[in-house]
Order: sequence, then C-alpha cells, then structure tokens
Amino acid sequence: MTNGFLDKAYGARDAASTRKLYDDWAASYEAEIGKNGYATPGRCAAALRAQSKDPHQPILDFGCGTGLSGLALKLQGFSSIDGVDLSAEMLEQARTKKLYRNLEQIAADAPLPNTPGDYAAIAAIGVIGAGAAPISAFDTMMAGLATGGLLVFSFNDHALQDPANEGRLNEYLDCGAARLLFREYGDHLPGINLKCNVYVVEKL
Repeated sequence: MTNGFLDKAYGARDAASTRKLYDDWAASYEAEIGKNGYATPGRCAAALRAQSKDPHQPILDFGCGTGLSGLALKLQGFSSIDGVDLSAEMLEQARTKKLYRNLEQIAADAPLPNTPGDYAAIAAIGVIGAGAAPISAFDTMMAGLATGGLLVFSFNDHALQDPANEGRLNEYLDCGAARLLFREYGDHLPGINLKCNVYVVEKL
C-alpha cells in the first residue's frame, strides 16, 4: 500500500529538507496518518495527565505539527498550551484549531523561546526519530524545564532501533538529572504495524 508522504517520512534528511517535507505534507497530513490510526497523541496526553498535579499550568507542545497533539492534550484537560514547530505550513493548520495560546516557528537546534519554569511540562509527541527531530532535541527540551518539570515524549520502532535515542535518556536517568515516571510500549500507527514507547520523565 502506498502511503504518500508517510512513505518518505522516515528517511534521513537535513533540517531544511525536513521542513520542506512537512510544509508540503501539511494539507494532507491528518487524513494520511488518521487512516493509519495514529494513536500516539492520545497515549502521550493520557500519560502526562496521570503524572500532572495541575492541568491548568502552561505546557509547551514541541513539534506541534497540525495540532493533533494539542487536541489530545486539550481533551485530557490541559487548558494552557503553546506550540512550536519547524514548519510554517503545519503551524497554519494548527492555528485553525484555536487550541493554542501562542504558536511560533522555530529553527532546528535553536534553544526554546522560554525561560525554564515557564512551562510545567513539555510534550514531544511523535517528534524525535528518523526523518524528524534528532536526539539533540531531547537536550533542548530538558534545558527548557525547571526542576520538577515533566517531559512526555515517544520513540517509535524506527527510533528505538537507534541505540543513541534511549541511550541519551538513560544518560539523564543514570546521572540523576531525571527520573522515569512512566514507560509503555504500544500502538503508534497500527495501520502500518508501527508501535512506540511513550515516556514521562521528571527533571531533577
């Protein structure tokens, strides 16, 4: 079965070509991944809500795309959500949903446009992995959290095949910079038999 842009999404590329892919994909993105049963936003949002003390504290949706992740977070009761993404076209799609306080385009590997502590949590749902954000984005997000802040993120099967990804997480856990609150393997895109781990970590 041909999956249009999804067939191209897991190829290695630089930041400029990644941005172009997602700009070109923006109009058809939700239809394409929707028909494949995209489960990760709902799983991540539920995992974060289970660990959050107050869903009304501000959270950042990193790599928010068209806003599917923001919608999942809103459905779990999170009421104050900002979003950032590389793709201007994806952000235009997200803007139409009227879910976010603020939406901002960011450059690859740029620091987050916030001071640690501005957000109680950061969500990176379906963001890190082959053909998307590099594992250095994990460092960027951890730097954007204050002590006690939560990070929810996912590694799909492609990302899990690269030992550097979970290796970076384990570096934070092993040195006491973070604490693992939740990890669960389950559906990502069941239509193409792709699964993922969902994680919630607390910055220490």
